[in-house]
Amino acid sequence: MHGKDILHKMKAGLFSSGADTGKGKSKMSKHTTHGFHCLKGKSNHDMEDYVVSEFKKKEDSELGLFAIFDGHLGHDVAKYLQSHLFDIILKQHDFWTNIEDAIRRAYRSTDAEILDKAKVLGRGGSTAVTAILINSQKLVVGNVGDSRAVMCKNGVAEQLSVDHEPRTEKRLIESRGGFVSNLPGDVPRVDGQLAVARAFGDKSSKLHLSSEPDVKVVTIDDDTEFIILASDGIWKVMSNQEAVDAIKNIKDAQSAAKHLIEAAVSKKSKDDISCIIVRFR
Repeated sequence: MHGKDILHKMKAGLFSSGADTGKGKSKMSKHTTHGFHCLKGKSNHDMEDYVVSEFKKKEDSELGLFAIFDGHLGHDVAKYLQSHLFDIILKQHDFWTNIEDAIRRAYRSTDAEILDKAKVLGRGGSTAVTAILINSQKLVVGNVGDSRAVMCKNGVAEQLSVDHEPRTEKRLIESRGGFVSNLPGDVPRVDGQLAVARAFGDKSSKLHLSSEPDVKVVTIDDDTEFIILASDGIWKVMSNQEAVDAIKNIKDAQSAAKHLIEAAVSKKSKDDISCIIVRFR
């Protein structure tokens, strides 16, 4: 990682790939804590993951803002998302009254901005999984791509996001004039290039790619133990339940995030990995 990447600002509890670990807690609910950890993989390029992990006061509410942006073909789009996406979501006029539509609209408008700025940001792209925790009571998850959000309730894993894979979205891709091919290699790719069917950016493939997020709203109740947000470097080698089981007895969220990454590496994951844990009890 270049020196300039290491020197990313770390303020207001917002963390980037320049900070590879950190933690914090809610001021409203003493039982809600969060921690994250990031690890550069064995690729020959710079770290392409960016993380947001913070609590923020807005009006009379406390918002937990958590996100992982997994860049590809360069990290500029992921870095842009880290700086801008939550601001755009929170500025939507119907954020409080219709948060699902607000998130979808913000994803679309942010993608349009990224495409307009392709000369500056390059032709790369990024997947995203975002989670907004409202007063430690309601969680709203949005995602494009294959980073994933998983909830643990009473020891049982429940996936909250949708993996957007070329194989499962083949009809949609073909309806846009694209194709899905396993060549080169053995992974299904859009137009033989991208291993995800939805993403921000990727101007050269945008006609065949969607940036429309899946959005899910869940209630945080007494049975909810923790949430995992992680890039696909974990999910390539571990099931949802394996990930939950690996950290269910680790009370410190930051330690849990680090341990989960170490478990994925021990299973031969070679990708960049970022992981956020939000604990509720």
